[in-house]
Amino acid sequence: MLKGIGVSDGIGIGNALLIEEHSLEYTPKAVENTEAEINRFNEAVDTFCKNTKKQAEALKASAGEKEAEIMIGHISIVKDPYLLGEIEKLISKGQCAESAFESMCDTFISIFSSTDDEVTKQRAADVRDVKAEVLKILLGINDVKISKAPKKTILVAKELTPSMTAEINKENIVGIVTETGSNTSHSAILAKVLEIPAVMSVPGVMEQIKNGDTVIVDGNKGDVLSSPDKAQLESYTARSKQLLQERRELEKFRGKITVSGDGERFELVCNIGKPEDAAQALEFDGEGVGLFRTEFLFMDKTSVPSEEEQFKEYKKAALILKGKPLIIRTLDIGGDKDIPYLGLAKEENPFMGFRAIRYCLKNRELFKLQLRAILRASAFGNISIMFPLITCVEELRESKALVEEIKSELRSEKIDFDENIKTGIMVETAAAGVIADVLAKESDFFSIGTNDLTGYTMACDRGNSDVSYLYSALQPSVLRMIKRTIACGKKNNIPVGMCGEAAADPMMIPLLISFGLSEFSVSAPSVLKVRKCISNWSKQKADEVAEKVMSLDTKQDIYEYLKTVI
Repeated sequence: MLKGIGVSDGIGIGNALLIEEHSLEYTPKAVENTEAEINRFNEAVDTFCKNTKKQAEALKASAGEKEAEIMIGHISIVKDPYLLGEIEKLISKGQCAESAFESMCDTFISIFSSTDDEVTKQRAADVRDVKAEVLKILLGINDVKISKAPKKTILVAKELTPSMTAEINKENIVGIVTETGSNTSHSAILAKVLEIPAVMSVPGVMEQIKNGDTVIVDGNKGDVLSSPDKAQLESYTARSKQLLQERRELEKFRGKITVSGDGERFELVCNIGKPEDAAQALEFDGEGVGLFRTEFLFMDKTSVPSEEEQFKEYKKAALILKGKPLIIRTLDIGGDKDIPYLGLAKEENPFMGFRAIRYCLKNRELFKLQLRAILRASAFGNISIMFPLITCVEELRESKALVEEIKSELRSEKIDFDENIKTGIMVETAAAGVIADVLAKESDFFSIGTNDLTGYTMACDRGNSDVSYLYSALQPSVLRMIKRTIACGKKNNIPVGMCGEAAADPMMIPLLISFGLSEFSVSAPSVLKVRKCISNWSKQKADEVAEKVMSLDTKQDIYEYLKTVI
């Protein structure tokens, strides 16, 4: 049995089709007729764009408009004026088209890969995909046509790029296995939308599976079985039928309000990274957006997006949501999220340094630009502003004062905005949790970011394998911090949400119900699962579980107990 990361639920049973990687090696040659070489490059770009538009149309038909935008995004990458201008300069100096294009793509890949943030790394994967596709055109290489794969095919590849995924006929492809990739990769997202079981990051899978092998893909557990015996086939076939039934059961929760077993109402919203994701949130039956990560608008640029550019993006998300809540988090950079053109200095410990609200308050013009754009967009929807990494009340007061200053400017300019726009904070440090009683008096809402809260409270980096055993929201200290934060919010009559991964964890949900959480903000594909899970718990039953959990001393004890009741 091979192990990887299960990124799309379900059981797939079929025959392996290996997608072999072509060698993209070439010998760089100096060119004399640079004008002809520029024309050759532009023709390759035009061919790439035509091919990609066809893929986008096919993807729109099979997965929806939102997913097709991933491919349209690839066209935006290759058509970026800065990228094209720099490539033309290199060709004009005598470089061949292949060399000029590859060197510029590698520059962007290096920038995006230098972070530990998975969503930013995805930008690097997109550029790699574009680079490979354009180089194939320049080098005259033809790919295997995935669209021609027979029924009951398991795709096996080193990396499944969005351009490959766009070729998938979901009637024929029953599973996906790759050597690379993660939960946040575009291919993983597309696999989920297409409802194809997928396992990624399986070491050496291309050497261990052969074309035509019978393969079982368990997208729930991250298991891959090659050449299974009769008993295994029968067992997984039965499990596949059971999972399909469970999926049908989940559909019963579509279009329903989110309530506990005894009728308590909760808000179930989604986390997004760009305006178009708001449409996906609605497609998966989310009730709004609890976290719009605006840093990705900045990461996709080569300079600070203007007020007008930001305004259009925030307005777009608000209009898509049609009055449903949209909580926009102000720029959260630093730590593992670097934006090269902002010139952040290298720090020995960036997670403890000059990041998020600290950076914004020291760069007031950039901060004002964003706040003006958000306030202007608030005239078009139900928008709230959320400040990240607040650790003391002074930061909150200074941020709110800046909002009031901009409101005054907009009034004098006769520009519409929501006069009653709410401002809240991310509670993601132990400092914020300890003074939650103070911060609650000056906030309209809290949103608990359990990813950072866990790391900061436990003083551990989840990416460091030597200390990752400490990283868990089930740690007694983290649970106490969460419980205290919610209690302080309730005491001051402000709603408390959660936008970290723990919000979708079935083990955490009864505890969060008991503590009094009012909003769960999760990834769009998790909405129906979370709604169903919440419906399984009454307040009394959740209180009983929470009381027991809070009496236990270790993460392991808590985990073992929760396994018996979930």
